[in-house]
Amino acid sequence: MKIIRHVDRIAPECKGSVVVLGNFDGFHKGHQKVIGTAGKIAADMSTTLSVVSMEPHPRMFFNPSQKEFRLNSFRTKSHLLENFGVDHFIVLPFDNDLATMEAEDFVMDILIDKIGALHVVVGYDYCFGAGRRGGVNVLAWLSKMEQFGLTVIEKVMEDDHIYSSTNIRDTLMNGDVRKVADRLGHWWHIEGHVRRGDQRGRTIDFPTANLLLEGYIEPKYGVYAVRIIIEDGEYEGVWDAIANVGRRPTFDKDDVLLESHIFDFSGDIYEQSIKVEFVDFIRPEMKFDGLESLKVQIEKDCVIARELLQKKANQQSFIPAPKIADYIA
Repeated sequence: MKIIRHVDRIAPECKGSVVVLGNFDGFHKGHQKVIGTAGKIAADMSTTLSVVSMEPHPRMFFNPSQKEFRLNSFRTKSHLLENFGVDHFIVLPFDNDLATMEAEDFVMDILIDKIGALHVVVGYDYCFGAGRRGGVNVLAWLSKMEQFGLTVIEKVMEDDHIYSSTNIRDTLMNGDVRKVADRLGHWWHIEGHVRRGDQRGRTIDFPTANLLLEGYIEPKYGVYAVRIIIEDGEYEGVWDAIANVGRRPTFDKDDVLLESHIFDFSGDIYEQSIKVEFVDFIRPEMKFDGLESLKVQIEKDCVIARELLQKKANQQSFIPAPKIADYIA
């Protein structure tokens, strides 16, 4: 997949795509239906598939001091789109010019003139342009005027549940990462480089690989059964682990950290990139009266985590989202 950040200099071979518009935070099953349908249209038209999104997220642009709310960092979203089979990920810088651009100008100047969209695919509730005044009605009118194709995907539901990033965020903040995985179609996960911490875990025989939650929403603070994916290097592989997300109240810390203790592992992976998949919730974060009581509780948590990770439903690492090919078949 090619990531394109300068739409003014887009290569000729990247033009003339089927174009999908949206933020696709979380890349849940509803998003997969939208992009998968676009992939089928692209295959039928013998052309490429492009996803057009914006960075930073418009909500962050208008309120930069707000707490991080995104399910995916840019890096994770890019990996998910690439694995799905997207050809081009076009990233528009969301600045004042784009924020004040009228919907009609966005379509004419960016989608048609710069990207050369042949067909546009959006979800039923897609809004764009200054004041979010543009929607599927504007796209439908312009598609007839400018003779490009348009497909609008209706809401994707399972029983009485509508797949939405907002609902998944709420579920994650309640700690139900198993339900989150069901709705995403893949494990919710965090990617990052292992940083050095206080190394206090080594003193109680539970060393941890620590990640900051940069670019991610904070899940419910507490202890989780997780899997660690190390994609290259000496320790490449999939490792069962236990993790704590929170402020470590036992040690009066204020910063939020993801600390993962990898079972049966003694390697040095400082500064290495890893992926942490959240499989199940064990308990909320607690404050202990000292290292010994903390160690006793961690030992109990590890037993529970190992049992959870051995369950048949949890044994597959990285529940795979479907590929575009699944929609084409």
